[in-house]
Amino acid sequence: MNSPCANLRQARQGRRLFSIAGRLLAWCSVALSLSVQAADYQIGVYYFPGWKDNQMGSAYTLPWEKIKPFPEREPVLGWYREGDDAVMNQQLGWMQKYGIDYVVFDWLWGRDNKPHLDHAVNAYLRTPDHHGVKFSIMWANHTDYIFSRDQFEALFHFWAQRYMFRPDYLRMDGKPVVFIFSADVLNKNAQKIGMTSAELIAMADRIFKDEGLEGISFIGGIGALSPGFDYSARTGYSGFSAYNFHGPASFRFARGRAMSHSYTELDQSYQDQWKWMLSHADGTFIVPMSSGWDKRPWGGSKDADHDNSVSTPTEFEAHLQAARDTMNANPGKTKKMGVICCWNEYGEGSYIEPTRQQGFSYLEKVKKVFGGDKR
Repeated sequence: MNSPCANLRQARQGRRLFSIAGRLLAWCSVALSLSVQAADYQIGVYYFPGWKDNQMGSAYTLPWEKIKPFPEREPVLGWYREGDDAVMNQQLGWMQKYGIDYVVFDWLWGRDNKPHLDHAVNAYLRTPDHHGVKFSIMWANHTDYIFSRDQFEALFHFWAQRYMFRPDYLRMDGKPVVFIFSADVLNKNAQKIGMTSAELIAMADRIFKDEGLEGISFIGGIGALSPGFDYSARTGYSGFSAYNFHGPASFRFARGRAMSHSYTELDQSYQDQWKWMLSHADGTFIVPMSSGWDKRPWGGSKDADHDNSVSTPTEFEAHLQAARDTMNANPGKTKKMGVICCWNEYGEGSYIEPTRQQGFSYLEKVKKVFGGDKR
């Protein structure tokens, strides 16, 4: 028979075990809650494929030479050869670790019916381990060239056959997603060939279904108050987003300025654009975010003070939190999807890829706000 002291010791041990089990259960509950919360968000990042020498479609023959006078922008990977499999594998590993769910490659289609600057997305396709990071493309269609109906048909077939049957391609409601840099330009191109945007998108949808896919979701890039633009579902778009914003939707800065002169103002502009688009545009609104703007390596902005719109990591975190709050307040409209400009837009000063000066600080903010390593 146990002594009273032994019984007391056993009781105390039992209480300690119960207390430890309780704390473990509580910790697991919190961890599970955080995991579910993180998994609720789908956060993407635009990828600018402009860092390989001697590429047709590139603005500069040796693009890194324009960035080297700004040593704070040098990537941790150095002045890398974009399109190398090892570079892409490392970038995807970082994206996955720090909470990037999908990468949207800037993508160009030439008048010769061939893609340009597709070396980065091709490296993605060759990489056997995508680290759970899905991919999409954003057609950089901001050009004065008018594409014909035949060229559009060739383009849509190319997308379907080359990218969109792949299991890692980004989908929304079962349909592959294509981002359009300028919905306004696409609409005007459609009008020039005797079509509406809805008819052009319907043609793409038919082609995709003929290729064995569910159809297609066009996400139009557009800001508020574009003259004559129809923000309704009649246009055929499944939703809207943007590559970047430069000014607010419903007001002007002091002395009538249309562009930001600081990151505080740029963040204010984005939040104003979010509110306007959520109130006026049909379909899904994929919330656009930005790490900042400073175009000096590419020659500078027309308003030189606009190039002061660069964030600190702390300011960027607050911007991400505002975007997260917007997603939480509008889950049906946003599907809790967001996209950041950009991974590596070094010429425009919009980048979160690790650099020698800032290290991983911007990616750490993405992970802190939206959660990381979601596999």
